[in-house]
Amino acid sequence: MQKEEIVMKKEILELREELIRLRRDFHAHPEPGFEEYRTAQIVENCLKDLGLDVSRCAGTGVVGLLRGKEEGKTVMLRADIDALPVTEETGLPFQSERPGVMHACGHDGHTAMLLTAAKILTRHRERIRGNIKFVFQPNEEDAGAQAMIDEGVLERPRVDSVLGLHLWSHLETGMIGVAPGPVMASSYYFRLSLHGKGGHGGAPHEAINPIGAAAAVIEASKSLTSGELNVLEPTLLTICKISAGTKATIIPETLEMEGSLRCLHNGTEAVQESFRKKIAHICGAYRTTFDLDFKCGNNVLSNDPEMTNLAVRSAEETAGRENVTDKNLRTMLGDDFAEFSRLVPGVYCFVGTANQGKGTNYPHHHPKFNIDEDSLPIGVELQVRLALAAL
Repeated sequence: MQKEEIVMKKEILELREELIRLRRDFHAHPEPGFEEYRTAQIVENCLKDLGLDVSRCAGTGVVGLLRGKEEGKTVMLRADIDALPVTEETGLPFQSERPGVMHACGHDGHTAMLLTAAKILTRHRERIRGNIKFVFQPNEEDAGAQAMIDEGVLERPRVDSVLGLHLWSHLETGMIGVAPGPVMASSYYFRLSLHGKGGHGGAPHEAINPIGAAAAVIEASKSLTSGELNVLEPTLLTICKISAGTKATIIPETLEMEGSLRCLHNGTEAVQESFRKKIAHICGAYRTTFDLDFKCGNNVLSNDPEMTNLAVRSAEETAGRENVTDKNLRTMLGDDFAEFSRLVPGVYCFVGTANQGKGTNYPHHHPKFNIDEDSLPIGVELQVRLALAAL
């Protein structure tokens, strides 16, 4: 091991307690998307203390710019900072203090890791040729990346490459996952309104019940993804919310249905159109009308080949070649990091945090989700190595 690598690992070890303290503080005080006021202020203060150029972006987003000793490229490191509308059931001493809101996806760890990486990289400003942007993004769970892009986060200076990672409860602690090409699916949220004619439950022939049409739509959505689309291009349509009616004797006028369409390929527009045609056919048969709207949560997240090779080498230096994998990483979950990597060459890595003995193997968004804090220094080192390698 080279001397500078020993120094880096020693620095990270020395900051371990601070890293964990930061993570636990963020965990105890979770904030929903675009409401991360406390989190953003802490991040801003930390970055200013490091002497970085600090600015706000997209409301609660924070950007810290580290300018190296010499001119060169600009690499961007991104962490998401928002929490979820989930009631925590971990029983941790630092459990969420806000009812109905928790960090159930690891963003508390992401924020703490990037702040720590910023501290280490700032200490080594003299060896940096180029710039590093530390981007703390709000509202990842609902398309916050695009808001930052719209406000120019990839400019001033222009970003040449972008790096991201996610603590991952599907990988054992100590493992790092990196794979080329599509790794996380696009996610388009849809709202479907079916309109009928209200009436009495005892005289359904005088009404038009949208519930029957909804049942047909549910069945049609299954056949769409299982029998009509290319199985080699994974596609998932999930209906997660249905609401209609006020009383057992009243046929409702309208039924609302919400869900998501996810594609691990670039053909989401064609799938959306097929879904729309199916609904139109069903509504014709059931004498109903409909409104269907799609909202982009994120596009498909695809890793750039050259950046992936860079990330693999950095991961092997961090965790050892035997602990780096490209297997079983592709997922129908989404991340709006994709909006950055669509515009700039990027790579997204997975840092294992599953430890059954510590109870950190619950799925993301589960009320008992937790992270193994032994994975935090691994994520810090990977970010530092990737940033330096990219420059």
